Amino acid sequence: MGPQNRRDGKHPDAIINDFRALLDNTHDATHHAATYCGTRVFRQHKSRNKTYISDEQLHPMELCIFHGIKVQVEGLEGERISQICRCTGSHSWCGGVRRNVWVWVMQRPGRCYGALNGYLQCQLQRLFKIELQNEDGAFVEYRSAVALTTIPEISGNLDPVSKCEQVRNAPAAVGLQVFSVGNIVGCTHVIPEIATSTKTGDGRNERWIGNSHIDLATWNDVYN
Repeated sequence: MGPQNRRDGKHPDAIINDFRALLDNTHDATHHAATYCGTRVFRQHKSRNKTYISDEQLHPMELCIFHGIKVQVEGLEGERISQICRCTGSHSWCGGVRRNVWVWVMQRPGRCYGALNGYLQCQLQRLFKIELQNEDGAFVEYRSAVALTTIPEISGNLDPVSKCEQVRNAPAAVGLQVFSVGNIVGCTHVIPEIATSTKTGDGRNERWIGNSHIDLATWNDVYN
């Protein structure tokens, strides 16, 4: 679901149609650098092209911004239900504040990160679709996400009293990452360490508690 779906066609994100335009409209220096470097690595990985990619090759890549993705999660009775993960970037949602939700992201298969079982909680910052050319010359579309990442506290073990897990900001060098939206398995609910309003942002927060008690739609997909 993208901003181009607005009836008036005037959403600022609707005019972003290549990678250069995305960079030009990313004003935060940290986000700009992470999007540039992360997309370069993502492109090399997906196209299996290990050679250096120049800006002349990277900037004109066709691109489309999205404001949400729909994923299938397991409900309380084992049924599959749809969940919408919204990400409006720096723009408002339905006339209110911006909406960049927290999501579960698969990092690696198997039992790691303690109770998190290979998943981590990340906050979406951008969703976009890019078109890449494979080795055989065919063009393939890939959907990517830029997200603030976290690392688990106490090795991902649950607090013995609250039965919740805690995460904190990843180091600045890897705090923002670009990855495939296919790694997103659903929305998650986190409680900030410092209570702040949405208007002032949560930049002061470094830790969050995963509120698994009400995150029932995703519980069966993440926890054993």
